[in-house]
Amino acid sequence: MPLLHYLDQGQGRPLVILHGLFGTLDNWQSLARRWATEAGLRVVSVDLRNHGRSFHSPEHTYALMAQDVLDLFDHLHLGPDVTLLGHSMGGKVAMRLALDHPERLARLIVVDIAPRFSDMEHQDDVLAGLQAVNLAAISNRQEADAALARHIGNVGVRQFLLKNLYRREDNSFAWRINLGVLAAQLPAVGEATTAAAPFLKPALFIRGGKSDYITAEDKLHGIPALFPNSEVATVVNAGHWVHAENPEEVFGLVRAFAQQ
Repeated sequence: MPLLHYLDQGQGRPLVILHGLFGTLDNWQSLARRWATEAGLRVVSVDLRNHGRSFHSPEHTYALMAQDVLDLFDHLHLGPDVTLLGHSMGGKVAMRLALDHPERLARLIVVDIAPRFSDMEHQDDVLAGLQAVNLAAISNRQEADAALARHIGNVGVRQFLLKNLYRREDNSFAWRINLGVLAAQLPAVGEATTAAAPFLKPALFIRGGKSDYITAEDKLHGIPALFPNSEVATVVNAGHWVHAENPEEVFGLVRAFAQQ
């Protein structure tokens, strides 16, 4: 497989960042720069397969995505002192890697996702919106936004999705995400994270106080069963995009945890 696209900045203990579904490494760039400059970390931001500037593939499973990230670790000669951070889908990739290859990490950070199964129905409107954009017919981003708006009322979500839209050399529009494969493989994105043995190293779960992606039941049973040396921190004034809605608190939580 080709190597994942990534951005490597700063020096020090490595922090590797994995974005969520329909995202790119750009979603984390403001914080990544601060962790590199203010926290003294080497920050590697990653585009996962079928996202951003990384390769497209017909397969989109957590086992394969975790292997992609491991291949990047090898390419960058990252030692075992890595802090791996993943948001949402990226959080499940991070959990998969931690459970399968605990020797490759020092600590794990999971942002607003639990190990349990999700039916992914909450993504139906997003998919409908993306599929409603006629790339061959639009002439500007405003027309793409208008097509999305028929299915997605939240302006912030539309702006997030439109980061995937770009102009090709012939001036036509295209998605950076592999939309057809992601739509087809969406059930796999919702699958539960399971393992024969738990990850015993430190793990930090950061949840949005306005989000239901990590429930009281997850905190009590689901997370400790797989990550017994974990803590759950709640960022009160934030929903699922915790890092965008309250970057200051997320910056501090990650800096403290990665430096311990």
